[in-house]
Amino acid sequence: MQSDYLDRPAFETVRPRRLTTPLVFNSAHSGRDYPERFLRMARLDHLSIRQSEDAYVDELFARAPHLGAPLLRAHFPRAYLDVNREPWELDPQMFIEPLSERFNTTSPRIASGLGTIPRVVAENKPIYRDKLTLEDARMRVEGIYQPYHAALQRLLSETYSSFGTAVLIDCHSMPRLARAGDRLGPDIVLGDRYGSSCAPGLIDLVETVFAASGLRVIRNRPYAGGFSTRTYGRPTHGIHALQIEISRHLYMNEVTLERSGGFAATRQVIERLVLTLAGIDPMAIGLVPPASRRAAE
Repeated sequence: MQSDYLDRPAFETVRPRRLTTPLVFNSAHSGRDYPERFLRMARLDHLSIRQSEDAYVDELFARAPHLGAPLLRAHFPRAYLDVNREPWELDPQMFIEPLSERFNTTSPRIASGLGTIPRVVAENKPIYRDKLTLEDARMRVEGIYQPYHAALQRLLSETYSSFGTAVLIDCHSMPRLARAGDRLGPDIVLGDRYGSSCAPGLIDLVETVFAASGLRVIRNRPYAGGFSTRTYGRPTHGIHALQIEISRHLYMNEVTLERSGGFAATRQVIERLVLTLAGIDPMAIGLVPPASRRAAE
């Protein structure tokens, strides 16, 4: 099977020298290593194809390993492969061959062009000049998607083994949102799948930290958490998942994709958040399931 990343890693795990906290950070959409073959297949210019990136989110959370938590970050771009989808969520319009029933071809994300292999970037701009082959899909899903999730699952399992709980912080960015009757919109959207993917104490604490920094925080609308939050968040088993969406206007120019004067301040807020989470007592905010608590007593 060919690979667009034969000569360099498609993603990496940045580990702390010593694991000191049950946190695992995941930046799946901040990749900006665009393979030459992919760019030749695309009809978009270099700036347009980057519009789907969670640009620099991995840099905002880069201090996490220094504070005792691993960071899994993609190098491949979201326009190339979206690991926050089901593994075979594919748009039949994109492929030369017909897709069998083993593929999910009817999800709302497919309809909007945002499946595992996206058809469009932001503002509904089509990515490809021509149709793809299923071999291309297999290369990306079997060669990158599956190893990526295996690495994430391994980090969560290792963390759970060490602490009796694990907390996935799924790190994302969003375009500036304008709400009806509210010209400013939120700075942060926290997604816990409407209370199902993490303990209430966790999202309450994260909201408190952001609000104390003067940021406007809302929950679950319009981003309640994607595939990773839904799949890995099992609070009753001691595995928690929380999605954080950071408005890009806080730290970058959304047109040129350059870091703005607010980048350093936003990074300081994120570091404050990581420090706060790393210092919590997991039992105090309900991260350890009752059965495990009883066993520890």
